[in-house]
Amino acid sequence: MRTDFTALQGVTCVVFGGGGFIGTHLCRALQRLGARVRGFGRSRTNPEALTGIPWTNGEFADRAAVARVVEGCEVVFHLLGVSTPDSSNKDPLGDLLSSTAPTLQLLEICRASMVRKVLFVSSGGTVYGIPRTIPIPESARTDPISAYGISKLAIEKYLALYHHLHGQDFSVLRVANPFGPYQNPNRRQGLVAALMHRIAHAQPVEIWGDGLIVRDFIYIDDVIEALVMAVMYNGPHHLFNVGSGVGRSVLDVVKDIAQVLGRPDAVRIHKPGRATDVPVNVLDIALIDREFGWFPRTEWIQGLMWTADWMNTA
Repeated sequence: MRTDFTALQGVTCVVFGGGGFIGTHLCRALQRLGARVRGFGRSRTNPEALTGIPWTNGEFADRAAVARVVEGCEVVFHLLGVSTPDSSNKDPLGDLLSSTAPTLQLLEICRASMVRKVLFVSSGGTVYGIPRTIPIPESARTDPISAYGISKLAIEKYLALYHHLHGQDFSVLRVANPFGPYQNPNRRQGLVAALMHRIAHAQPVEIWGDGLIVRDFIYIDDVIEALVMAVMYNGPHHLFNVGSGVGRSVLDVVKDIAQVLGRPDAVRIHKPGRATDVPVNVLDIALIDREFGWFPRTEWIQGLMWTADWMNTA
């Protein structure tokens, strides 16, 4: 962390989804900054990384378990998500019941417990759908082409509703495609981790479509800094893009990872494109720069190198 976060010392926080990729980094950062951190989720992908952080194994839909972990908390981080854009379109109702409905229950609990602020990690890659302008500002139209993106957008709207009805403070961070240490390469999300794992193990790289779709990739440390800065923000805005502002094609990502790993001969296998993949997604990050003074500080290749170093020792 490069900013003075002394105001977080002693603040009680709970991180829903604290055992996942972003959650692990967030819990560790909050702990280093002197906050009192609690983690909640089904499991911890890297439990050794969360030493000293109280953990509750639980289901998001379990109201009693959620209420217990929220009790006495000032700040709630909502990072939970169980589906992917592709899987959500196969079961839209299941996505709604596992994501949006339990979030409404969480907001009721936060209201009753007088939580000071709720911070939600939304999806900068899916809520906008097929963009009309690049880079995409927060004011752009939101036309998701996946149930996953619709659920994220619905949660954003419910947060705004609770602010209107009950004065519940909140921030939404529409995060692009984060990457870095602790990202599970075997999940159906996390392109950099998946590609790096396959190339490092001399396995063929699977590319959906022609590989020319463009995405915005952001190193995890920069995402965490934005999240922590959002805790202290009390300005007029509630919705922020968090990305690099730079687009890279899948083919370029494969090339750069292969170069970092010293495996330029990585085999590429092309598969049919997916209906949930928008052709281009690059976020406009001018608002968060202006309001927080935040901008991504980690250079792309350096981030890949740090990720590769972690994979080599994991």
